[in-house]
Amino acid sequence: MTTAIAEMRPGRRSRAGLALWANIDRRLLAVMAVIAVLGLVMVMSASVSLAERQTGDAFHYFKRQLLFFGIGVALAAAVLHVRLENWQRISMPLLIIAYLLLGLVLVPGIGREVNGAVRWIPLGVFNLQVSEVAKLLILLYLADYLVRREEAVRSRMLAFLLPMGCIAFAGLLLLLEPDFGAAVVLAATGMGMLFLSGVPLWRFALLGGLVAAVGSLLIVASPYRWMRLTTFIDPWQDPFASGFQLTQSLIAIGRGEWLGVGLGGSVQKLFYLPEAHTDFLFAVFAEEFGLVGVVGLIGLYGYVVLRAFMIGSRCLRNGLPFGGYLAYGIGLWFGLQSFVNIGVNMGLLPTKGLTLPLMSYGGSSLITTLLALALLLRTSVELQLTTVSAQPLPGEYR
Repeated sequence: MTTAIAEMRPGRRSRAGLALWANIDRRLLAVMAVIAVLGLVMVMSASVSLAERQTGDAFHYFKRQLLFFGIGVALAAAVLHVRLENWQRISMPLLIIAYLLLGLVLVPGIGREVNGAVRWIPLGVFNLQVSEVAKLLILLYLADYLVRREEAVRSRMLAFLLPMGCIAFAGLLLLLEPDFGAAVVLAATGMGMLFLSGVPLWRFALLGGLVAAVGSLLIVASPYRWMRLTTFIDPWQDPFASGFQLTQSLIAIGRGEWLGVGLGGSVQKLFYLPEAHTDFLFAVFAEEFGLVGVVGLIGLYGYVVLRAFMIGSRCLRNGLPFGGYLAYGIGLWFGLQSFVNIGVNMGLLPTKGLTLPLMSYGGSSLITTLLALALLLRTSVELQLTTVSAQPLPGEYR
């Protein structure tokens, strides 16, 4: 008890903060901050007209996003002080919480329906999108599972199928919402983590065939998914109905040309492009900053993903397997979701309801992404300390 109290003294907390800052990956933190600030600016730019029309306050959505950002940063700062072994210790309860959230949103009277999908639980000040939280909790469990069953996963089919079963069950709950995009990102991220742990490629070939068959069946059996697929192939066939959103997105990107029309100069955000401040924020960014801005933004996202993989690889080489697999998972999740969102905006992929990490409007997405990136930064701190000293930081939560 005396030790625990001593660890919470202001002096020890100050030394812990200094030690964290001394060992944190500052370049990665800086890139994250640049993306987040760009996101705030773009939410303000893309939502001004809509917010003024809906609420009378042109900065309504910007103020809310700024509030979510503040909450996310505060929670991320707390996560930075928690050792990874603590998250590993409670990975099973976290998985159960993820399933409870995914099941709870489907209960009539609890989940909130928006545009035909029940993905949110009202919490007063904002709506919690449970799929965002569930993805992070499931990644924590998968990282722990790969540490505990590393050799078995590589050599035994059953040990490989168990985590895939966990992902499949979560995917089923997501499809019931329905949230096909989140299910695809979760499945791809989980399979990527298993592959990077050393699972033979032929197992994924067998599983991939099954997943492709099930996915094709779901698309054919669902009229709205089939419409999205056909619209993606040729959005100009019906530009004023099913292809309206994608054609307006392509028009926005085309108007940006090389250098863009300038911040705030977008025309497509003026009630032409639906969801301009959420799922299609990238299109507005491309219109206002042009090809040069788009290349720069993709470079920033690519740096975060590349750095996550570098941290994961170094962790595995230096005896931090949980941190390594967690870094891989966060990098895959961040990269895949960014790729899908940008691909949808550019007409390279069928329309999915996925946000652009750190940029699109939405409290659940922003806060969860900040927490995931805080875990990545914490992993880099522990990696740095492992290469320098085996001593824990003073004042950490144990």
